[in-house]
Amino acid sequence: MANPLFRQARTAVEEACGSQSDPQAIQKAKNALSSAFANSNNEERKQLHSMQDELNRLS
Repeated sequence: MANPLFRQARTAVEEACGSQSDPQAIQKAKNALSSAFANSNNEERKQLHSMQDELNRLS
């Protein structure tokens, strides 16, 4: 079973990237990433780091 926090983080990052730098969407995605890191395995962490890099490019 996939990590639900990971899925939420991925969705939030996709929304933030599609929102053209909306500060609220970016903050929501950052919060979701933070929660997902705590409960992720090594493979998920690699993907979460990539998502975090995407967010950093937006802000």
